[in-house]
Formats: sequence, structure tokens, C-alpha cells
Amino acid sequence: MWNDIANRFHELSFYKLLELFKYQPESPMLFSTGLFLFLFTGFYIIYNSLRNKPSIRILYIILFSLYFYYKTSGLWFILLIFTATSDFLIGHMIPKTQGQTGKKLWITLSICINLGMLTYFKYTNFLYETAIGFWHMIGGMMNEPILKEMTYKPLDIFLPVGISFFTFQSLSYTIDIYRGQIKPVAKWTDYLFFVSFFPGLVAGPIVRAKDFIPQIYKKPVLLYNQMGEALYLIICGLFKKCILSDYISVNFVDRIFDAPALYTGVENLIGVYGYALQIYCDFSGYSDMAIGIALLVGFRFNINFDSPYQSATITEFWRRWHISLSTWLRDYLYIPLGGNRNGKICTYINLIITMLLGGLWHGAALRFILWGAIHGVALAIHKLFTTLPGFKTSGADMPVWRRIAGIVFTFHVVCFAWIFFRADTMEKAGEMLTQIFRHFEPGVFLQFVTGYRLLFILMVTGYIIHFMPEKIDRAIQNKITCMPLWAKATLLCIVIFVVIQMKSAEIVPFIYFQF
Repeated sequence: MWNDIANRFHELSFYKLLELFKYQPESPMLFSTGLFLFLFTGFYIIYNSLRNKPSIRILYIILFSLYFYYKTSGLWFILLIFTATSDFLIGHMIPKTQGQTGKKLWITLSICINLGMLTYFKYTNFLYETAIGFWHMIGGMMNEPILKEMTYKPLDIFLPVGISFFTFQSLSYTIDIYRGQIKPVAKWTDYLFFVSFFPGLVAGPIVRAKDFIPQIYKKPVLLYNQMGEALYLIICGLFKKCILSDYISVNFVDRIFDAPALYTGVENLIGVYGYALQIYCDFSGYSDMAIGIALLVGFRFNINFDSPYQSATITEFWRRWHISLSTWLRDYLYIPLGGNRNGKICTYINLIITMLLGGLWHGAALRFILWGAIHGVALAIHKLFTTLPGFKTSGADMPVWRRIAGIVFTFHVVCFAWIFFRADTMEKAGEMLTQIFRHFEPGVFLQFVTGYRLLFILMVTGYIIHFMPEKIDRAIQNKITCMPLWAKATLLCIVIFVVIQMKSAEIVPFIYFQF
């Protein structure tokens, strides 16, 4: 009997262990989970033995990357392979085709495939709902009961994690070939490596082929100072995501945005400030970890965030926020639209169109379009002001008092736009603004500080770190980089221990997973 019980227990334990390695929709694999740490440790030990075997090394990383994507989106990793295969073949056909018309047909096909997939998975329900609303309007005008009675029921369409990122990344490759800026990759496996490389796969940064592909053919070398930099970035990322962002989100921000009418204006405003910090720490934390992990593997990603809330103008903000997306929109949308080449009015229109589409890229909802419109109009207004005599285009050139005023003003413009970005509905965004402007009740602030002491401390700490001068940040990074290996490992273990202590029961995915 005891042997039978032991065997059943063994089978049950093995089954549960096996389940951990399968796709689980309710718990996608994140950089901040223990499972990823376990898998990456095993991956890295084997990877180090393959540094002198380029073909096997590339194949090994591809397989791990595909498995990583399987753990976030299940069998939709096949979509990733399809994207890489189609653009690899199109990339080879573009230079082989004689005549500009033929080349345009190939690049049009690449655009249609990539944007077609993005439209189906991300925007079908949005277009469907919009069409139903349009028919209701027509039905009301024509008094047609059939049209007025049409109802909208969302289609059950799964949104693969990170599809917006890897389609943009792959699309930039074929466009750069069409423009003659790069040559096609010789091997399909090399291109699949570029598209699927796991550190930046599901939430960026959006890596350019001309920056990344040449690194594939170099022997990966990890210098001691690079290891220090990588560990520093991973530690910063874990701190931002798991200690600041997740705690602020679960314990305050989500409650405010779920029911803004239940809280005073002060609490709503603090909730907006909290979300501004949350989304920055969440996304820049992911980017830090992605850059650090890629560096450990021997690849260098460009910086994706540069203390954006220190910006004194909205233009400066977009030079510091989600740099890989803002430069992608500039190079592949704003400039092709005409940029600033066709006069002031066209420049302003191009800025607004670019940001409207940038808002739509983030999500299929009116509130995202409005978020993009706010930023587009703000960029156009700033562009207009730069034409006035004596107006400094760069925040760094401003007098100190004007720069401080510019930082405060720009931060609040960004926070105002965040309300629409985060609110589930336009109605809730309206409720939040109503509470802030009509039911402020400043006396509640002291109650908030005493009632949410740890949250308040974390928010203040987060903003102090964010507004820390760059030279101090560099000094801290250099100090950690120069630590002996045992000290770095100890510091990493301390951060992981704090993360475990503060971790909520539910998994908090990275915000940009949904985009």
C-alpha cells in the first residue's frame, strides 16, 4: 500500500513539474519569475560552452527564443516563424527584381502581410464595433429597424503577446532593403534569430536589423565591466518592475482607476501620478532587464528610456520615452509622410497623424487615439513655438527657472494624457477628471500619507531616483560595475529576496504585453 501511495505521489509531482514547462495562459513567463531565472540559468550554462560554435549557438538561441514565446502565447509561436519566413523571402526578392515597380510590389506585399496580421489580431473587434455603430447611425437616419437592432458581440480572437513589436521589427528590415540601406541576410536561420531573439521579443526594444544582425556573426565576448553593467541593469529592472511598479499598481493605482468616483480628487490625482510612475517603471524595467540579459548573451541593445519625466518640452519627452518606437515612427511614418519638408502646416499635420497612428498602435480604442491626439497636438504646438524669436528648441538650453517650469508643465501634460491611456472607458476618464477638478478636498492628503505610508514612501523614492542627476546614476553604476563578483551576486540575491517578500499573490504582467 505504501509503495502504491509513493508511486502515485511521484506521478503527481512529475505531472505538476511537467505542467510548469507547458504554456499556461493565466501565468505567462516573465523575466521577473522564478521559472525564467531557473530556465535562463540552465540555458546560460550550456550557451557558454557554445561560444566557439556559431552555427550551433545560433540554432540553440532560436530554439530557446521560440520556447520562450511559446510560454507567453502558446502555439502562436508559429506566427513568429511565418513572419520571419515571409519577410526573409521578400527581402531576397526585392534586390533581385528589376525595375522600381516590381520592388514596390514586393515591399507592398511585406507591408500587407505584417499590417494585415496586426489588423486581424488587434483591430478586428474595433473595426467590427465601429461598423455596428455606423450602421446604427444609418438605421436611425433612415428609420430602418433591422439596422438599428444589430448588436455587437466581440469575436473570440487571441492577441499574441508582442505582435506589435516583432511585426514592426520585421517590417523595418524589408523597408531598409527596399531603400538600399542594408542587404538581405544570407541564411533564414540568421533572420529568424533576429526576429525571435528572446530578450526583446515580447515588449521591445524594437531593434533595427542594421544594428543587430552584424552582431550575430561576431564571437560573443562578455568583458568583466560588461557583466557588471548587465547585472546593474537587471537589478534596476527588477527593482523598478517588482518593487515599485507592481506594488503601486496592485495596492493603489488599480483601485483608483477601477472606481474613480469613490475617491476624492486628491486621491485621483495621486493615482494619476502613481500610474505615471508605474508605467515608466514597468516598461523601462522590462527594457533594462532585456538590455541586461541581451548583454550577458553578447548582444548590445540601444537605450530605450532616458529619464523621460526630466523633459522640459514634449518634443524632448519623445526623445527620451520609448526611444525605439518614437524613432521607428519618425523614420518609417513621419518622414515618409513628408516630415517638415513641405511647410509649417504640413509639418503640424504630419506630427498629429503620426501620433494618432502611434496611439492606435497601442490599442484599438478611442481612448488610445485620444491619447495620441493629445501628444500630436502638443508636439505641433511646441513646433510652432520654436519658430518664435528667442524660443529655445532644446530644454538643455533653457535658463534654470524656465527649464524647471517646463519640466513641471510637460510632466502634467503627459499625466493628463495618461488618464485616457489607462482608464478602461471614456466614462471613467471623465469621472476621474470630474473628481480632480470639482471634488479635490486637499485635506485628505494627510490621511492618504498615514493610510498608505509604504506606498507613499515608494512613490517618493521612485520619483527621487528618476529625477536623480545623470552623473550620480553613472557613479552608482560604475560603483556596482567595479564590485567583485561575490558582491554583485549578493546584491542581486538581496533584490530577489525583497521582490519575493513584496510580490503579490497574482502575476502582474508587463503593461506593454498587451500592445
